[in-house]
Amino acid sequence: MNEAQKQSAQQGVARGAAIALVALLFLGNALNYVDRQVLALLKPTLEAEFGWSDADYAHLGSSFQIAAAGTLLFVGWFVDRLGVRVAYSIAVVVWSAAGMAHALAQTVQQFVAARIVLAAGESVSTPAGLKAAAMYLPVKERNFAIGLINTAPNIGAIITPLLIPPFALAFGWQAAFWVTGALGFFWLAGWWYGTRNLKPLGDIPERARVPWGILLSDRRTWTVIGAKFCIDAVWWFVLFWMPDFFNRQFNMAQGDLGWPIAIIFTLAALGAITSGGLYPILLSRGMTVNAARKSSMLFYALVVLAMPLALTTGNPWIAAVLIGLGLFAHQGFSTNVFGMTADIIPATRVASVIALGAVAGNLSGTAIIEFAGYSLGSGMGYVPLFAICGSAYLVALAFIQVMIPKLKLATE
Repeated sequence: MNEAQKQSAQQGVARGAAIALVALLFLGNALNYVDRQVLALLKPTLEAEFGWSDADYAHLGSSFQIAAAGTLLFVGWFVDRLGVRVAYSIAVVVWSAAGMAHALAQTVQQFVAARIVLAAGESVSTPAGLKAAAMYLPVKERNFAIGLINTAPNIGAIITPLLIPPFALAFGWQAAFWVTGALGFFWLAGWWYGTRNLKPLGDIPERARVPWGILLSDRRTWTVIGAKFCIDAVWWFVLFWMPDFFNRQFNMAQGDLGWPIAIIFTLAALGAITSGGLYPILLSRGMTVNAARKSSMLFYALVVLAMPLALTTGNPWIAAVLIGLGLFAHQGFSTNVFGMTADIIPATRVASVIALGAVAGNLSGTAIIEFAGYSLGSGMGYVPLFAICGSAYLVALAFIQVMIPKLKLATE
């Protein structure tokens, strides 16, 4: 074999490794959402068997959010210290074992313990996936991979409600936790084998150290944190409470809950796929960065106003479409928040600011999940919750406008 053939063979191996990496990152992030969604889909069964109150169920959700928020503070160090392959492997083992442990739980406290461990493991998935894409993939492939990572949660959220409720009815709720948890170990085998030939691109520098004083004294940092706090609550509310909403509002049985949830997250997936298009179109028409970004956000914030109308219809399918439009717009607004962050935050701080934004989003998710338990238990129902969802994005945009009246590209 001559030198040209050797080089061609090496390029082929590298190409195959890159394709395997993209596929595994997609599957890993989708599986992440499969495991976290099972509990919500089995709520009617578990509620009947264990006598849970709405507050008990809310505590299960908030414990997950708090654990994820706390873990995110250390995820960057964990992934950087151990490397993507090892860190992601450990995370999948932890969250898969925690998912299976749900099948052994008999009390609210035991379910809470399982949720906390599940959250700690799953919080590693997206940071590790994004780091892997940055380390191992060229720019064009990297962008494609990141798009897949952002779309994968929606795919997991579509597939899970279609399969888990009927599976649980046929084989029991414990079997649903055993099987979904076990999937992680099959993925782990593929991950360890499929990434064995990966090599970092060039000389990738270590992540820059950013003094906390500088980070937290910058208005731009708090702009991102505040925006994420406002909007992420909606995502977590829909993910955790929608099966109960359709069960309670439309008397849908557990076996039928999958279809409206699948409609909602199909629209969310379409939002994720198309969300990057509006901003560059507005820029190409001569708008400034500030005008194009905020106009894009305003468009999506107005679309979300359709979401509370789900309370006014007696048709579950119309309700699913209206809620799905809300998540479609959530993905568009969220993509613009990420894009805004990349625009206005110096490159050496972007990862740290995004992590702080994720912490804020998990905390607001905790708040709305707990408030949902209170609202439902006190007889107020879903009205105040959908009111929060409808207004969250306009509030976020107003906050951004007050904090930074004119968005400018970072120069430092």
